Amino acid sequence: MIQFALRCVDDHRFESWFQSSEAFEKLHAAGMVSCIICGSTKVEKALMAPKVRDSKKRRIEQPPEVAEQALAELKKQVEQNSEYVGVNFAQEARDIHDGTAPERSIYGEAKPEEAKKLIEDGVPVAPLPFVPGRKSN
Repeated sequence: MIQFALRCVDDHRFESWFQSSEAFEKLHAAGMVSCIICGSTKVEKALMAPKVRDSKKRRIEQPPEVAEQALAELKKQVEQNSEYVGVNFAQEARDIHDGTAPERSIYGEAKPEEAKKLIEDGVPVAPLPFVPGRKSN
């Protein structure tokens, strides 16, 4: 197995594992290597920092830039395409599900017991991997 640092045409950077360098080339030529952030198949190998160990043989980890970039992009998409309803999230989600409020994408905050009750009642909700808040323009 070999790990490559990759970059798409939109400069999204990510890493992926392949059976071999030849396997990467074959998949890339077939258009089967795509960006994990935007889905573009216009992907190329990027410069990759070597994995180094300190004198005690511990691996020095690289910063989690790819994950941070993906979370920032997800947050941006949620904020651009959804309405922030704050602490009223549970009630708004329930009202939309019941048809008493207009259907739309929303995000906000809910207490764990409120979120659990929504799921138990069949209301389609999902936790976000970031702290919601007012849109940042």
